[in-house]
Amino acid sequence: MARDLDNSKKEKVPTDVDAFLKKVSLSRKTGHHSSTGRLIFAIDATASRQPTWDHACHLQREMFDAAAEEGNLELQIAYFRGFGEFKATRWTADSRALIGPMSRVNCLGGHTQIIKVLNHTLKQTMKQRVNALVYVGDCMEEEADRLCHIAGQLGMQGVPVFVFQEGGDPSAEICFQQIAKLSGGAYCRFDSNSASMLKTLLKAVAVYAAGGRKALENYSQKVGGKTLLLVQQIK
Repeated sequence: MARDLDNSKKEKVPTDVDAFLKKVSLSRKTGHHSSTGRLIFAIDATASRQPTWDHACHLQREMFDAAAEEGNLELQIAYFRGFGEFKATRWTADSRALIGPMSRVNCLGGHTQIIKVLNHTLKQTMKQRVNALVYVGDCMEEEADRLCHIAGQLGMQGVPVFVFQEGGDPSAEICFQQIAKLSGGAYCRFDSNSASMLKTLLKAVAVYAAGGRKALENYSQKVGGKTLLLVQQIK
């Protein structure tokens, strides 16, 4: 029985990837104040994420490097951990400037603070347009209605939230899907066996934030492989 469940999960991955990239390509990208895209990458740094923290940091660097090739992208990393701690780096167009700050972060036990991530993004886009928010986390310990309300506000501002859930917590999955839907973004679940899938999707979002759908298509043409096949399916 367990083997059958494992097989069903593996079969579902391509469908999840296709659906996610389709939503990325259809997400709103309006109201630019400049030609420079702005992307916030937010991470749950509570204790439950410790086993995969180093891997997440490595993936974010690869995502930034892929987007840097397109140019015109400013980045900001935000994270929460411990007892009410929430921090965000300064905006930068140099992904190397973010390596140091992130390498000094360790996971600390505490409740999720997703509402701070969403509120921070909303405040940032009120000052200057934020083109996308990427959130990576595994659980949700907050009031879902409050999170969804702010997600809807982000949607009204044209800021899609792309949620990557590690693991399969059912209550978190429902809430994360609603956040993505209300903001005009997308949701995807991943685990330790789908690292390559996560890398592909993170790079796709970064390139999209930098240059929109056309940049995403150009990136897929250059990289080839699965990304090329997936983008061909969303046209």
